[in-house]
Order: sequence, then C-alpha cells, then structure tokens
Amino acid sequence: MGSFRVIHGPNLNLLGQRDPNQYGTLTLEEINEKIQAFAKSKNITVDILQSNHEGEIIDAIQNSGGLTGIVLNPGGFTHSSVAIRDAIEAVDVPVIEVHLSNIHGREYFRQTSLIAPVCQGQISGLGHQGYILAIEYFIRKIISL
Repeated sequence: MGSFRVIHGPNLNLLGQRDPNQYGTLTLEEINEKIQAFAKSKNITVDILQSNHEGEIIDAIQNSGGLTGIVLNPGGFTHSSVAIRDAIEAVDVPVIEVHLSNIHGREYFRQTSLIAPVCQGQISGLGHQGYILAIEYFIRKIISL
C-alpha cells in the first residue's frame, strides 16, 4: 500500500533520558518499535533514520524517490535549517512535520518552524502518537485517491 520514511532529527537519540516532562519516557528504540508494529499491522513498510547531522537528513529527504511520504521530526533544525526546508521543497514526496512536544507552547525561539510552510501539515504535542497519526494520514490519503 505504501512505503514511508521516518526521520528523527538531532538529540532524539537521547529520548527517555532527556527532559521526560517535555518528551516523555519512551526511548527512541521504543518509539521506533511502535512505529514498526503499526506499519506491520497496516501492511506497509517504514524505514527509520535518526541523525544529529543536517546533511544526512538532507540526503535522506533527497533520496526519497518512490516513497509515499516522509514523517520528519527535525528537532532543533525546525527553527534554523533553511537547507532542510529547501530539500523538502525540492522533492516530489509529501512531508509531515512531527514534534513530540507542543512547540507552540514552549520558549519563543521554538515556536517558529522554518519547515512547516513546505510540509503537508504539522503534528505537535501528541508525543509518539504524532508519528502514527502522520502515517495514518498518508494511508487514508492513498485510499481516497
């Protein structure tokens, strides 16, 4: 039915130990296991990448031909990376921006996303469920085509 890529940005490898009040107690591995279990239940494929490096994230976006969609948590690059924004704008694969915490309820500098304007949408503040909801959106979009 589709193949997807989930990209976790910088510092998300520290989930479970980094500010659990903002990001929850699940580790990145546990979140990835939940994403893969959901994918299996829907008979879709999801490849998952975590990187602390902007260029690696850009490469993953640029090398996304044939994918149904990308779910991207750009982490701190949300507020600073014109390069990631440009990569999203340059590819013909829809992207949904996801954040574990509600970036709009946080510090002022975290409230502006350079990424959101070139994405299909943004899911913020729903924890790990945001990844599942983004994939579910893409699945429903495919079914309604």
